[in-house]
Formats: sequence, structure tokens, C-alpha cells
Amino acid sequence: MKSQGKGWKLSLGSIRQWHWISSALCLAGMLLFAITGITLNHAGDIPANIQISTTETTVPNDVLSQLAEEHQVGVPLKLIKWLADEKDLYISADSKTEWSDDELYVSLPRPGGDAWLSLDLLSGELTYEKTERGVISYVNDLHKGRNTGKAWFWFIDLFAVACVVFCVTGLVLLYRYAGPRPTTWPVVGLGVLIPLLLIILFVHP
Repeated sequence: MKSQGKGWKLSLGSIRQWHWISSALCLAGMLLFAITGITLNHAGDIPANIQISTTETTVPNDVLSQLAEEHQVGVPLKLIKWLADEKDLYISADSKTEWSDDELYVSLPRPGGDAWLSLDLLSGELTYEKTERGVISYVNDLHKGRNTGKAWFWFIDLFAVACVVFCVTGLVLLYRYAGPRPTTWPVVGLGVLIPLLLIILFVHP
């Protein structure tokens, strides 16, 4: 009996440790997703601060000639380097591109905005346009994982796993300490019942 009690004590200590570690890891993320859940729910009531900037220039012949010779996947490194050095425009080599006989079009979506680049392969005329919709739009897109890249994609998955650990260990601790607190399970049941009733009664397909 003593060994079993000791085993339960060690197990409970381990659960407590996982609970506080997962809560610490989830703290900033849960605040972000909770706040952006509110901003997303009221997106129509929050005015967007849209700013559009346009850059028009002409690509020099030495760069243009290399682009015209070979159509390829991604943005050519020669063009990327020229834009960065001459125009302070930084574009990823793996951005989505569309090549035609006389035009290169680059789609540059981003959280909280959008951008695109169009280059006439014959004349060298280049147009770059960037749209920014403000901080609220940016954090809303972080919440949705929209145009945020692979690193944020994996962060969301790992954050979700940490949240599951936090909730499951919390449930175990509730079970362990529910004895002297008779309202524990009614409150837990209420937390399940309220969203379920809202879905059944008010959320229509």
C-alpha cells in the first residue's frame, strides 16, 4: 500500500510538472489566440487601415537579357539581387511565379496584406505593389495561419499539442482534488453544456 501511495504521489508530481510547463509554454500563444478570436469575431466592426505603396522602375538590359533566355520556377536570383541592391525590395526565391512569353508575375501574399510584382520581359518595365491592412489584420492572419510560412505552420501544431497537454493534465488534477470541492464537476459539465446548447439551438447549418 505504501509503495502504491508513493507511486501515485510521484505520478501526481509528474502531472503537476507537465501542467505548469505546458501552461508556461502556452501562455503567450493562448493570449494571442484568445484576443485575435475576439478581433476576428468583430472583424466587420473594426475599420481597416489600408495603405498601398507602388514602385515602378525599369530593369537594366544586362539583368533582363538573362531572364528572357530562361523561364524557370521561382524568382531568378539575378533579379532578386538587383531589386535588393537597387530598390530595397526583398523577395524570396521560392515565391509563386507565373511565366509567359512576355511577362513574369510574382505573387507575394503576406499576413496582414498582400503584394505582387509584374515584369515586362520585353521592355523591362517593372511594377511592384504592396498592400498593408494594419496590425489587427496582421494578428488575425496569424490566428488563421494565412500566408505565414512553414515556421508558423509548425508552431501552431506544436502549440495545439501543448494546449492538449495543458487541458488533459488539468483534468487529471481536477479529478484528484475534486473530493472536497463538490462544485467541480457541475462547473466542468457546464463548460461542455453551454457551447453544445448554443450549437444545437442557434448555430444553423
